[in-house]
Amino acid sequence: MTLPRKEQVSVEDTPYYHIVSRCVRCSFLCGIDRDTGKSYEHRRQWIEDRLRLLSSLFGIDICAYAVMSNHIHIVVKLDPKAIDSLNGNEILARWTCLFKGPLLVQKWCKGETLDAAQREVVSECIEVYRNRLKDLGWFMKCLTEPIARQANKEDHCTGHFWESRYKSQALLTDEAILSAMAYVDLNPVRAGMADRPETSSHTSIKERISPCFDLQQAIQMQKDVGNFNGFTVPLKPLLHFEGAVRNEQQTGLLYALDDYLQLVDMTGRSLRSGKKGFIPAHLPSILQRLSIDYNTWLINTTKFECVYSQRFGKRARLRKIAA
Repeated sequence: MTLPRKEQVSVEDTPYYHIVSRCVRCSFLCGIDRDTGKSYEHRRQWIEDRLRLLSSLFGIDICAYAVMSNHIHIVVKLDPKAIDSLNGNEILARWTCLFKGPLLVQKWCKGETLDAAQREVVSECIEVYRNRLKDLGWFMKCLTEPIARQANKEDHCTGHFWESRYKSQALLTDEAILSAMAYVDLNPVRAGMADRPETSSHTSIKERISPCFDLQQAIQMQKDVGNFNGFTVPLKPLLHFEGAVRNEQQTGLLYALDDYLQLVDMTGRSLRSGKKGFIPAHLPSILQRLSIDYNTWLINTTKFECVYSQRFGKRARLRKIAA
């Protein structure tokens, strides 16, 4: 018998989980249908956009993700304290990005005067929403249900889009976390969809190497299809790599990003029985392929805000294009 999610997910045991959700039917609903030749590639962007936006609203960090032809992989870190620290108005601002809420909540958000009993009802709603914004089940519900409705509308059909409830695996050790992340980031390579991590579209490793997520476009697309009411918070980045262990509270991954890239690169070069894809052995290491100087890399990752305009802003891009 399938266990309830509350018995499978426990932040006290570990905040890290590997999530998998698969499509139904015999077609490549997020890729290319081999029988008809029809492309559904655009749906990958739907999923990636919504995943990043939802992560910013929920107390859930994204460590790794890969949007495949008929399934998605996500490695998450649950961060309930981030939601506990928010006041009532901040909770409502996040929740109403997704749902209108009952009439009293709508009146509160508009600044209308409520009596004591009505304010008590709104306070109760806030605590319900607070718990939902910390909950992995609600996160996945808000990710998968709108995608299913959108896909069915496009296909002029009804019925299930996702195979079943999402599957979750608790990651209890550092080895498990790294293994799951590398497995997810290498999924397109193993499937023969790309020959190296930096060219594997709709994956976290490509986004880490060459950030290209367009926040305004993502928000507009979600609003156009009626899946978002708005977006009132800053975009949350992928969970960062700390680079070292320090005698202070650390919220990121306790590894260096360049070490992780080399780990993924080394793993991707290994042949595996039954898998058609791998990184060709003749390719140089990933840091060499990306022409990354270690000292420059260190400055970029430790002083990103200070050097952003100079190295990553629009003017810097124009200088690179002109060169």
